[in-house]
Amino acid sequence: MGRPPLNRDTTVCISLSGRPSNHGIKFHNYLYEKFGLDFLYKAMTTTDIKAAIAGVRALGIRGCSVSMPFKQDVIPLMDEMDHSASVIGAVNTIVNTDGHLHAYNTDVIAVASLLRTHGVDPSLPILLRGSGGMAAAVAGAFHDAGFTRGTIIARNEQTGRALADKYGYDWAPEPGSLTAPVIVNVTPIGMEGGAEEHKLSYPQSTIEATEVVFDVVAMPVETPLIRAARDAGKEVITGGEVIALQAAEQFRLYTGHELTPEDVAESEAQAS
Repeated sequence: MGRPPLNRDTTVCISLSGRPSNHGIKFHNYLYEKFGLDFLYKAMTTTDIKAAIAGVRALGIRGCSVSMPFKQDVIPLMDEMDHSASVIGAVNTIVNTDGHLHAYNTDVIAVASLLRTHGVDPSLPILLRGSGGMAAAVAGAFHDAGFTRGTIIARNEQTGRALADKYGYDWAPEPGSLTAPVIVNVTPIGMEGGAEEHKLSYPQSTIEATEVVFDVVAMPVETPLIRAARDAGKEVITGGEVIALQAAEQFRLYTGHELTPEDVAESEAQAS
């Protein structure tokens, strides 16, 4: 169809991140072009988050994706918090409607959607490794979906216990010999370019004993954990699914346009 030529009425959406990437630029602009929407998406960074959000409001920027280290800093600057953001105390999406800033967390929405579509039974106990901002989003989504039994595994006892206590889960510093029907990795273990990119985030024995393996790492999608889980014949949920769905939800919030699974897969292929 083709996007209209840029003009004074073009709607602008941005991302704010400490380390901007090209993923959102490619994902959103590809879809604007596909559906002929008069929108433009640009990635940015800032050293003054208060001024940046004031600019979003004052300049009529329609949507703003928020990444680390700004996910908590923007909270007092919002007019309204969606449950997805307030449940974990972190924002990754801002929608500006005539100067009214409404905050969401589409990571939470994406994880909840994946748990439903993969048919993961909420009565099953979970092991969740990680205690950072994304781990908080994933733990919040699991708990909101009815997963009331679990263990947070985190080397940092302070943040690990705090996250576990928030949702009534147990805490452990390492996986050790722990097992559960659902295991989740929300750490950089297995991430491309990281110090532990070739390592498993869970022991092979834990993988063998589980039913569902969920790795939030998206680069690469086929992490060592996901490969080991596939080899063991386990149900897998990948970080690629998370990043695509959360971006699709942002697209819907910004434009009002619902994407099909085919749209998401097509635009994610362009962005990868």
